[in-house]
Amino acid sequence: MSNVSRLTALAGLLTLPALAQFAGSFTAAGALDLSGNWTSGFMEDQPERGPGPELVNYAGLPITDGARLWAESWNASRLTLPEHQCQVHVAPYIYRGPLNLRIWDEKDPQSQQIIAIKQYISTYEQTRTIWMDGRPHPSPNAVHTWMGFSTGKWEGNILTVYTTHIKQGWIRRNGLPESDRATLVEHFIRHDNHMTHVSIVTDPVYLTEPLIKTQDFLLNVQEGANWLYPCEYVEEVSGRPKGEVPNYLPGQNPFMHEYADKYHIPVEAALGGAETMYPEYKVKMKKLAAPGGGR
Repeated sequence: MSNVSRLTALAGLLTLPALAQFAGSFTAAGALDLSGNWTSGFMEDQPERGPGPELVNYAGLPITDGARLWAESWNASRLTLPEHQCQVHVAPYIYRGPLNLRIWDEKDPQSQQIIAIKQYISTYEQTRTIWMDGRPHPSPNAVHTWMGFSTGKWEGNILTVYTTHIKQGWIRRNGLPESDRATLVEHFIRHDNHMTHVSIVTDPVYLTEPLIKTQDFLLNVQEGANWLYPCEYVEEVSGRPKGEVPNYLPGQNPFMHEYADKYHIPVEAALGGAETMYPEYKVKMKKLAAPGGGR
């Protein structure tokens, strides 16, 4: 065997494991296989991914006046109520917190066709089903759940998911609500051991424009991650009158200026709205920040 032949054979042997590993991430139909255990990254929107966003920080969100009024009336002590302590994050929001995510295919035992893609989300121990068999979404009067009703399809190597029938939840964990009329479009995009999740929420009640968010996941090849979320509600506040729900009446929220003052921005900017999403709003902020220009 010549030296050229030996080098060619050696190069082939060296590339086989890499090719086999890469090919293993594809299904028989040619679409990417998302199966595995995934751990969320915290490269974007870190406060929202951990301790939670500041009070009266609605900047960059296309909220309606009704959503803003709801949020300004929200008191964080509401989370101490037993019925709120274990309230599940709804599907459009749940991927933004710290979580472990397990994905696998559910196949027909005879044809081996994929019926659904299943997801187990460690936060609140939610199991989500993404139907891949072409079934329609149910009647608008069908039951709403935390994860909603989801159908998916492959668009090239991108899994696109459509979700309806989601319970009322929140857009942000500082009181901004999401209605039970919200719908969700998602794209799961895998590049080797990295997966990007894009969510697009449309809510005719509390959003004036679609809200687009992204979050990233890394494939976890090691075992030992905690998959349990044993949430049990308890009586956290004693002496509270029966039926009392912590809240602020209009104009009585004591935190209206806290976030804006901390970051030296006008209160109007902190109160959000579609225009605060766009770069052009910086020009308006400068005018608001001028003497006599705003609150």
